[in-house]
Amino acid sequence: MPDLLGLSARFIDEGIYEGPGSVNRTTAELSEVADQIAVVEAFSHVVAFDTGEGLVLFDTSLEAFAEGILKSLRSWSEAPIHTIAYTHGHVDHVGGTQRMIEEGRRAGHGQPRIVGHENLPDRFERYQFTNGYNGVINARQFGRVRTLGGMVAAETVQSFGPSTWVRPDTTFRDRLRLQVGELDMEFRHARGETDDHLWAWIPSRKAICAGDFITWVFPNAGNPQKVQRFPLEWAKALREMSALGAELLLPAHGLPVAGETRIRGMLDDIARALEILVEQTLELMNGGARLDQIVHEVKLPDELLQKPYLRPVYDEPEFVLHNIWRLYGGWYDGNPAHLKPAPAQVLSNEIAQLAGGIDVLIQRAQDLAEASEFRLACELIEMATLATPSDRSAHAARAEIYAARRRGELSLMAKGIYGHAARESESLAKD
Repeated sequence: MPDLLGLSARFIDEGIYEGPGSVNRTTAELSEVADQIAVVEAFSHVVAFDTGEGLVLFDTSLEAFAEGILKSLRSWSEAPIHTIAYTHGHVDHVGGTQRMIEEGRRAGHGQPRIVGHENLPDRFERYQFTNGYNGVINARQFGRVRTLGGMVAAETVQSFGPSTWVRPDTTFRDRLRLQVGELDMEFRHARGETDDHLWAWIPSRKAICAGDFITWVFPNAGNPQKVQRFPLEWAKALREMSALGAELLLPAHGLPVAGETRIRGMLDDIARALEILVEQTLELMNGGARLDQIVHEVKLPDELLQKPYLRPVYDEPEFVLHNIWRLYGGWYDGNPAHLKPAPAQVLSNEIAQLAGGIDVLIQRAQDLAEASEFRLACELIEMATLATPSDRSAHAARAEIYAARRRGELSLMAKGIYGHAARESESLAKD
């Protein structure tokens, strides 16, 4: 059994970073982090409390991890599952629930209580409406399927989510207090990564179950392919947690953390990073700046991004700026030409003609990529392939440029999108 608390203490106290895999492990291995408190590390973790009346679980991870999680839980406790609390409705936090219910039925246990915020059922409904779209964007983000000419081949689109979405039977709006056996829990709602997120304060154990408010990567507050995030309210929730004097922090991703000073410093650092982005963005917005100016001017201090729990290896600050703009300013980016723009293909044809043909665009894009000027290189190679979608040389260059750009990126989201573009053009260059 690894010493997760010792590992997190070393990383935080010494400022050590050994890559995302060192803090976000998916082994389905259980570690007892305090008396009657365990963490099962999975795609998202399962935090378990043995209450004397049954187990209380925070989240159930993905459906594919359920068997391994149950095996680990049962090596620790044979107590029935009394309550499952969803920190929020993302599939990696709710997918294993049905399997856990079935295990309880076979053992003759009662149905566990399922707790969630009142917005969570609406999320499940939205996932049903957008099942195909969510499958497409997750495939793009995680590199599982390839699109052809912008259209996803039907046979590659997989169903998004578990075989059964288990809805909560106990919901609340702002706060909810529950007791199971000897465990007293205060559930609190706050918007952050989602609008249905809860976190829990366990006063008798001075413990916080933080869900995705803490993930040991830069906060997922800007995901370019997902719905609205709420960075300022996220920061406010972290400040509220910080004020409690917690001695044990139990996130849904990353390592658990022990020690009041260590926990407060971590929470305050993450809150500060989000607050800086919001404050600077709003200052520029209120001064009449366009989104383009904000994206290229607002930066975080490097000292924050060097923290082992703030590395931008999943989401990144630049993406958060777009979400702040969308939240406070809508979708119009301040450029009047973008209000009702020409079709991208028409604009690309015009630029190609002005440049003297797509060969000129391709060459210039390649030259820029060689100089690591990827922002401009990608703009030009997109125009070349949009102007002549069937040109194999344009797609060959596009594949090379996006593959090179992917190699230079840190965040999984950027790597996923650029890698998808490279694979798409690789296929079209061979047709």
